[in-house]
Amino acid sequence: MLGFLLTAVQAQNLYFPPLTGNTWETVSPASLGWCEDKIDILHDYLEQKNTKAFIVLKDGKIAIERYYGTFTQDSLWYWASAGKTLTSFTVGIAKQEGHLALSDLTSQYLGSGWTVCPPAKEDLITIRHQLSMTSGLDDGVPDHYCTIDTCLQYKADAGTRWAYHNGPYTLLDGVIENATGQNLNLYFTQKVKNPTGITGAFVPMGFNNVFVSKARSMARFGLLMQNRGNWNGTQVMTDTGYYNQMINPSQTLNRSYGYLWWLNGKASYMVPGYQVNIPGPLNPSAPPDMYAALGKNGQILNIVPSQGLVYVRMGDAPGVGEVPLLFNDTIWQKLNAVLCTSGLENTAAQMQELKAWPNPAADFCTLQVPMAGSVISLTDMSGRVLFSEKRAATDDYTIALSAYPAGMYTLRCQAPDGQLYGTRLLIAPK
Repeated sequence: MLGFLLTAVQAQNLYFPPLTGNTWETVSPASLGWCEDKIDILHDYLEQKNTKAFIVLKDGKIAIERYYGTFTQDSLWYWASAGKTLTSFTVGIAKQEGHLALSDLTSQYLGSGWTVCPPAKEDLITIRHQLSMTSGLDDGVPDHYCTIDTCLQYKADAGTRWAYHNGPYTLLDGVIENATGQNLNLYFTQKVKNPTGITGAFVPMGFNNVFVSKARSMARFGLLMQNRGNWNGTQVMTDTGYYNQMINPSQTLNRSYGYLWWLNGKASYMVPGYQVNIPGPLNPSAPPDMYAALGKNGQILNIVPSQGLVYVRMGDAPGVGEVPLLFNDTIWQKLNAVLCTSGLENTAAQMQELKAWPNPAADFCTLQVPMAGSVISLTDMSGRVLFSEKRAATDDYTIALSAYPAGMYTLRCQAPDGQLYGTRLLIAPK
């Protein structure tokens, strides 16, 4: 009851757009006390990184909205793995309606033999394991998107290993359909789209069901999550226990992962493809209470309840991997400058991008020195300088990284003319 009362009080301070039409109230950055002179720097960066749509909500109202190139407010785009969060939310709806329990065996809905695991091992896998990426199935198979039984092979007992594995996640769609007796799109439309005004649909793409929508629909989902599953007085998700579980650590192996949501502000995190915990928060430049939907090619939805912020980025690949952790952090550096968070972020926003590869890196990283006489430095997240060297020539310079532990670092370059260049560098687990 206390949770519902708190939600009701919070909703009084939030704006919700009408369920239909394009009406959506705006608020000017100036009226919020934001640093308007930094907005163009943010937009220039986003445009350079192949962005198609960028939206920032403040207490539900649009504070920043920009479309790039030929992309418009009515253009459709895919969510990629950011859409995992829609699946997580829909599982919660099915749970609150009594169609399933998280402790149910997956085989109860997909049938025995949905994997090629020994039966005793298959019967360890529950819906909760699919939601938390702890199925124990081998993510090292040639195609980790594959949902065919022969692709779903035993690696470890369910619940004992965290791995970012798309196949078991995608099969949650079949769990939802068999549990509810309804087509995924129909059930999602009735339970989530209709009460919130979200548009779009799940579209089959290979083994995946990928959600496709307008950018504002992603913003609507962010607003729904910000208000704890309540849309303008309509409690879409009544199961507050499940809602809290979604956006809190779902297991102890990777505390920066909830039920298909990425979580900031934790003591460590894991990244797809590696089995080592990296010390520090997921996105050091973002507020600690931020949680995120992250998808391939930089499909991003960030929610910050403490600041009443939601931000959306859709677009083509910005030059990052399957889960755009580094890209998200760099956007936060630029966005912090717009929010006038601190002088440090303002300085970061003035930096030109430093070209460095590979990123993530392991034993070495090569960077492009922009000007002769530039000083190259590597600092950890506390600001401690680990390495510094002046380069006499303009060249590609390789730095050895094997001595440094896995984690997030800042690679900086100060040119003789005072121009700063920089980038976030993720040193991957060895």
